[in-house]
Amino acid sequence: MVLNFTDPVFTSRVFGFDNLFDRLQRISEGTDRSSSYPPYNIRRHSNRISIEVAVAGLSKNDLAIELANGVLTIEHVNQQTQDATNEVIYQGIAQRSFKLQFTLAEHVEVLGAELVNGMLTIELEKIVPEEKKPRSIEIKSPKKLLGN
Repeated sequence: MVLNFTDPVFTSRVFGFDNLFDRLQRISEGTDRSSSYPPYNIRRHSNRISIEVAVAGLSKNDLAIELANGVLTIEHVNQQTQDATNEVIYQGIAQRSFKLQFTLAEHVEVLGAELVNGMLTIELEKIVPEEKKPRSIEIKSPKKLLGN
């Protein structure tokens, strides 16, 4: 079996990690995190990451967003009851319950969330600590040996 590490399965839900073993471990944890409902986009611009989730017909009161132990969870529990006087003949807009989870690296922070026109956008930023930032190493001249 050949693994394609550019496949979205490897890159779409793990932010800030570059370690292959972390990615493989998350894939082996199960497929419940790889649901395609609701559809979502992930955009990256420098150290900023945006998660856009299509949640047509839902309000901010219908959604719960939680960050715990490095896992960002977006959840909707459908508590809609069947109304006998208002029968749905065809339902093309799904409003079923869902739970999306994204694993964040240690230095990825959630900046906020916004719901506009059925699109939930969560803004993230990878904060690189000073000790992890690239730095120049000075090349020194060799010391003269034996007083030469």
